[in-house]
Amino acid sequence: MTSENSFVQPAIPRFDGHYDHWSMLMENFVRSKEYWNLIEVGITAAAEDNDLGEKAIEDLRLKDLKAKNYMFQAIDRSILETI
Repeated sequence: MTSENSFVQPAIPRFDGHYDHWSMLMENFVRSKEYWNLIEVGITAAAEDNDLGEKAIEDLRLKDLKAKNYMFQAIDRSILETI
């Protein structure tokens, strides 16, 4: 029951204690989702630089939450509490 248009979602890279390797994988994953600019620049800077309207800022906030969600899923709770 597979169609030609179906594809597998890439798995979120799990942090396993090897930061350098994980950070490369995570950067690539977040870039593929087109959220990397928010991580580099942030919502405030992006809004100020582009003089965006309220709708565009809300869209940026939603993208920011999605990027954070990926980060939270990638790191175990015990490690997250340490951070």
